[in-house]
Amino acid sequence: MEKREETLARNSQRLKGNGEGRAAVRLRLLLRALRHRNFQLFFSGQLISLIGTWMQNVALAWLVYRLTGSPLLLGTVGFAGQIPVFILAPAGGLLADRYNRRRIVIATQASALVLALVLAGLTLAGSVRVWHIILLASLLGAVNAFDIPARQAFIVQMVGKEDLMNAIALNSSMFNGARVVGPAVAGLVVAAVGEGWCFLANGVSYIAVIVALLAMKVGRRAPAESDERRAVDHIAEGFRYVWHTTPVRALLLLLGLVSVVGTPYTVLMPIFAGQILHGGARGLGLLMGATGVGALLGALTLAMRSGLRGLGRMAAAASAGFGASLILFSSSRRFWLSAALLVPVGYSLMLQMAASNTLIQSMVPDRLRGRVMSLYSMMFMGMAPLGALFAGTVAGVLGAPRTVAIGGVVCLVGSALFAWRLPALRPEVRQLIIAQGMAGGEPPEELTIRSV
Repeated sequence: MEKREETLARNSQRLKGNGEGRAAVRLRLLLRALRHRNFQLFFSGQLISLIGTWMQNVALAWLVYRLTGSPLLLGTVGFAGQIPVFILAPAGGLLADRYNRRRIVIATQASALVLALVLAGLTLAGSVRVWHIILLASLLGAVNAFDIPARQAFIVQMVGKEDLMNAIALNSSMFNGARVVGPAVAGLVVAAVGEGWCFLANGVSYIAVIVALLAMKVGRRAPAESDERRAVDHIAEGFRYVWHTTPVRALLLLLGLVSVVGTPYTVLMPIFAGQILHGGARGLGLLMGATGVGALLGALTLAMRSGLRGLGRMAAAASAGFGASLILFSSSRRFWLSAALLVPVGYSLMLQMAASNTLIQSMVPDRLRGRVMSLYSMMFMGMAPLGALFAGTVAGVLGAPRTVAIGGVVCLVGSALFAWRLPALRPEVRQLIIAQGMAGGEPPEELTIRSV
């Protein structure tokens, strides 16, 4: 990793004064993970699929709101779609550590395709009911519980450890590029022909990522060590590692707090779009797209980085920025001001998520990667349903703006506590990263205790 960065630095110096040359060096730095063929395939397939996913997310929220007008049922659907991740992710992480990760992801993507087509059929036939939506959301959540740990752990197999941070950032960029396009398209499609066509488009989009995964050439991983322990003992090993590894535990706790109290603002977005800002389905798509613009900028910010320096400070500052932005958004009653305020909301959340993901994957041994990333999934997605249910309940009493503002205040408190603990965590972070081979021998400047 150091040699590659030294080469880029020398090239940059040699091309000093040449604006086009410097731009080319920056572009290579930004896209360096795409030099791996498998990641190229993954990136292109996922980009198409994720546009469909975001179309479905927006159309589903609007469908529930149109059928019920209930904040509680919006929260219930969010809860049903994500609580399986909290319950089943540890089992998904164990599978990712013991079996072929690419095959697991192919199976989960195929399952999600079938569920999207079922939802499309029910909606286009005019027979969809709220209980159908809750059931299908629960099944998709179960699929995600196995998909997310395997997909996150599979990234390192595609690019190696030296390009891991860039791959995570580009993956996040792809996710949020789709988050910009998908909701905007969904708002237009829902307004023109209804939600069912968004679900159908999502189902078809899964074909792209499945074809990309089948086209990959992946070397064999070292087989998992065989022992006679029960599956629950293997799962418990991942929990013990996280609990006794203080930096990983601190990052996951902060992420879980933000997921519970902050991210449920998305569940309440149809209320903001419909009742508060009077934007309708098209307005909902624009608001979600604005969040995606911010998140895309955040992911690109991380992709431009070439080392781990300052990621801990970034996670703390990003969670604080997320909380502050939510408070400002909750007080706005003008549509375009609200949309503008959602840009820093998405930017801050993405920085925290991607910085935490990178640091955790840099510290964890590969034999535990799937299980630890399953706990990452539990904190980021699995805790969100508890927040969605809470937000839906509280919003029914206090209103959506006050509920979002309360979440922002709690995020600020959590970020302050993490920042206070950060100096004490740095020595252990440094040693863990060196132990996992992210820096050979003596740590480079980017891993000094002061800078992590």
